Amino acid sequence: MPESATLSPDNLHAIFKAYDVRGTVGDQLDEALAERIGGAFVAITGAPTVVVGYDMRPSSPGLAGAFAQGAAAAGADVVIIGLASTDQLYYASGALGHAGAMFTASHNPAAYNGIKMCRAGAAPIGMETGLAEIRDAVATVHRASRVGTITETDVLAGYVQHLHGLVGWGPRQLKVVIDAGNGMAGLTAPAVFAEMGAVEMVPMYFELDGTFPNHEANPIEPANLVDLQKRVLAEGADIGLAFDGDADRCFLVDERGELVTPSTLTGLIAARELAREPGATIIHNLITSRAVPQIVTELGGTPVRTRVGHSYIKATMAETGAIFGGEHSGHFYFRDFWKADSGMLAALHALAALSETDGTLSELLADYDRFASSGEINSTVADQSGVVEALVEAWSSRDGVQVDRLDGLTVAHEDWWFNVRASNTEPLLRLNVEGRDDQTMAGIRDEVLAEIRRDAK
Repeated sequence: MPESATLSPDNLHAIFKAYDVRGTVGDQLDEALAERIGGAFVAITGAPTVVVGYDMRPSSPGLAGAFAQGAAAAGADVVIIGLASTDQLYYASGALGHAGAMFTASHNPAAYNGIKMCRAGAAPIGMETGLAEIRDAVATVHRASRVGTITETDVLAGYVQHLHGLVGWGPRQLKVVIDAGNGMAGLTAPAVFAEMGAVEMVPMYFELDGTFPNHEANPIEPANLVDLQKRVLAEGADIGLAFDGDADRCFLVDERGELVTPSTLTGLIAARELAREPGATIIHNLITSRAVPQIVTELGGTPVRTRVGHSYIKATMAETGAIFGGEHSGHFYFRDFWKADSGMLAALHALAALSETDGTLSELLADYDRFASSGEINSTVADQSGVVEALVEAWSSRDGVQVDRLDGLTVAHEDWWFNVRASNTEPLLRLNVEGRDDQTMAGIRDEVLAEIRRDAK
């Protein structure tokens, strides 16, 4: 596709998402467009220096280099940190005090790439906090009288040292299977665990390969965790870790090969953080298990509910001074990590908690896993708003029900709740259901799904 097509308003509106830039390489995102975005980023943010990292996708180095050229032409100095996880880029942004751009399409298939951008200190940039202005400035070529420098540096050792400084460790030796999914955890995990004699690491798919030859690096899909589950059982391991492509999300598998929900891990980390700082505020999004605010309250903390999405979590953390925030999608945010999300830091908390006990992971997590959950169920729906309004009409008059519209539609009862949200980018409705037990959850899930899919394509 020629440059004029990638710069078309239709294409720009398609690839600039709520929190980042994401599209297929060549037809939606190319180096010419990346260079323009680099210039627009500097023009809108006024950043004097930009730190740039990239993942293992074949297109990432070229796109990152083009962005750096555009940013330098607009007058900013550029520091390229090379291959990195997204949380490593956030570390660089926070530790060096620079704005940042990370080239990754996270868990998306190999044909995709994208850009996650932040201001200095890893402060988020979303559609409501500068991303729309950057998109609209792409059409202009930004040139400054002074062309910035482009240099390279390595921040991996500093990133590892910072993480180790945030999490203590117990006396127990652990056998840990790690599935990097051919993503950036294949770089960061060996560095993080290299000098930790208490961890016997069993690596899976550590080779950096953005074509994802083994499975997609998307651990929220259960099919992508099957290999890890089998390996944990075969190795007799204490725990399994699965990371997405840019390693900013982490999912757990226990010693039985059973999946651990991110809500359960949120509860565990919340308890650890509250032990360190009693009475602190903990953020959870509205599709996180009801167990999380229960646990936080029981431990004397203050739970705060927010919308789904990292820009909302980070903004609420800034407003409330929260020490920690968790999302059911596997993102975990830490005040002491510049309010940014880090899958590796979440993994270290889980390992540290286990190292302080003599029991199994499933025993450790039993009190944090209190309800039955459906997981996220997607349905293709032509008239998303119409279906949601039909659900409001059908459910709002039921006895004992509360309805809110903080993010999509949430219908809550003493024994269950469900949330339906429209996708920002696709004609999908996303359903999450939780109940006091499996039977309750399944009944609500099936009833709501039938209503959603009555008009589904």
